[in-house]
Amino acid sequence: MATHGTLPRQDHAPAASGRRVFDVEIRGLQAVAARLDGAFSQACGLILASEGRVVCTGMGKSGHVARKIAATLASTGTPAFYMHPGEAGHGDLGMVTDADIVLALSYSGESDELLMLLPALKRQGNALLAMTGRPASTLAQAADVHLDISVPEEACPLHLAPTSSTTASMAMGDALAVALLEARGFTADDFARSHPAGALGRRLLLHIADVMHGGDDIPRVPENATLGEALLEMSRKRLGVTAVVDDAGHLLGLYTDGDLRRTLADPGIDVHGTLIRDVMTRDPVTIGSGALAIEAARLMEMRKINALLVLDAERRVVGALNIHDLLRARVV
Repeated sequence: MATHGTLPRQDHAPAASGRRVFDVEIRGLQAVAARLDGAFSQACGLILASEGRVVCTGMGKSGHVARKIAATLASTGTPAFYMHPGEAGHGDLGMVTDADIVLALSYSGESDELLMLLPALKRQGNALLAMTGRPASTLAQAADVHLDISVPEEACPLHLAPTSSTTASMAMGDALAVALLEARGFTADDFARSHPAGALGRRLLLHIADVMHGGDDIPRVPENATLGEALLEMSRKRLGVTAVVDDAGHLLGLYTDGDLRRTLADPGIDVHGTLIRDVMTRDPVTIGSGALAIEAARLMEMRKINALLVLDAERRVVGALNIHDLLRARVV
């Protein structure tokens, strides 16, 4: 009898067992994919036509898969949630409205906890989608649409632990989510709105205005300022750059830490006598105030620079940011 911590037999090849599991599950997925037909299209049509949510439910391993399917649907434009079938019979059915569609998972199609819910769901008028491995089962026969996820064999050598069947259920849930996503025209921006705390959400939702320095925090000097005065401004604002602007705030040029190193290499430069307009970069890389923060990151990477000035439509300097601002915002 195996115990925790027991070393595998020397003649046992774990990698070979692992590859066999992949082979068995791939064959199972291929078998399910070959059966995708009108029932799958019907299921998508029911969900798309519904004004309610998709209530995913299942017991045991099927319940874990149902939770994941609900999460995937919800994050890709189809409102959904998981309902535990055992709790449903003790009050949680109150979460289900008559506009909702119920997606019930049971490989046998005979889970008592699910079958117990059928009369209440039918009485309320909920459309029922079933995902089972037995088309003749009670649950499959009671469903408005049945999705057959039967597999030739489980990957478990004892043919007991749900393995290939749960993989097939998961893949069918992903197939539903992606088909619905495409039918709705769901975009990356839509995805970001439901994932504001994630990396993609930050990249697609965070604008330049959210991370830039504005107002008095913008480093800027007039064109008749001396190089020394520009260096003091750069030191005070600590962005490694300063804008050179006219009286109306329009951009005339840019001076950076890199420019300073090149300037000081010239022995003829007098820090207190040289005007900034004589050493500034006159056509610097800039970005518009309506851009996304990720666009600033890409621009910095492409042009190999560490800071940007932000301009409005009239080319007035309205902000400044550097790579550290993007790092703090976790855009890069």
